[in-house]
Amino acid sequence: MLDYQEVLNTIYANAIQEKNKGIVASYIPELKHIDASNFGIHLRLITGKTYNVGQAETHFSIQSISKVLSLAYAFSLVGNKLWQRLDVEPSGNPFNHLALLELEHGIPRNPFINSGAIVIADILISNLKNPKEDFLNYVRDLTNDTSINFNKKVAQSEKNTGFTNYAAANLLKSFNNLENPVEDVLDFYFHQCAIEMNCTQLSNAFFAFANQGKCVLNKTRLTSSQAKRINAIMLTCGFYDEAGEFAFEVGLPGKSGVGGGIVALLPNEFVISVWSPGLNDKGNSKLGMQALEQFTTLTKRSIF
Repeated sequence: MLDYQEVLNTIYANAIQEKNKGIVASYIPELKHIDASNFGIHLRLITGKTYNVGQAETHFSIQSISKVLSLAYAFSLVGNKLWQRLDVEPSGNPFNHLALLELEHGIPRNPFINSGAIVIADILISNLKNPKEDFLNYVRDLTNDTSINFNKKVAQSEKNTGFTNYAAANLLKSFNNLENPVEDVLDFYFHQCAIEMNCTQLSNAFFAFANQGKCVLNKTRLTSSQAKRINAIMLTCGFYDEAGEFAFEVGLPGKSGVGGGIVALLPNEFVISVWSPGLNDKGNSKLGMQALEQFTTLTKRSIF
């Protein structure tokens, strides 16, 4: 029988010896003070059994990982109408790239680049009575954890420096692909990205995607078809212009964030979350990418 704890211990031992741990994101001022030596993993099997190593209980800003959760919420609310306003193709460009958005007449390539996530934020604002509160409660319900919250300092820090996001939102507005005021949409978007979780909570949040749309409480949050489609987008678009590399090296649907988190899953098998705040030049966790490649190599568990 596979000893998952021994696998995680091996990965952890390799990670802490790594001299080059990547560079912590500095363009969001509140994130630049995080210690790059932090490293944690949490593995949750579909059976409910869990394994931890390192700083798995330390909270961090999940940033773009939240885009999967906002997509899931919007998908559950409006169904396939969602795809009239954005596409599902890999962008092949950095997450904040704007040239394609103009070329393709305001239809973002996918929901995980910033412009796509801003459209999702707009959809949620149009369909929720109290958007930030309702979204936070949705995430809390997914994880069965009421302690999860926004980091308001991070949200404000992003608002103060998010000029490219303002440009993207205004470009979307110019193509009539934003129904609500730019300020309102971005306020929601910045708060969404500023949700804090630890690796354990992140694995719980993504359990529904590995469990045919049913969350940790076994409540149906998505249809199995919707969960399948979100997993497909994670595989092809979850790592910006490094999505192909992640599929090649790791072979799992997943999503990264510039806070250093990565969550990945094997449907009907497990969810694994890694946190290491040092990033590579593509904006993904350097040690997190390595850890997940080692995990699927050692366990021989991937979708391929």
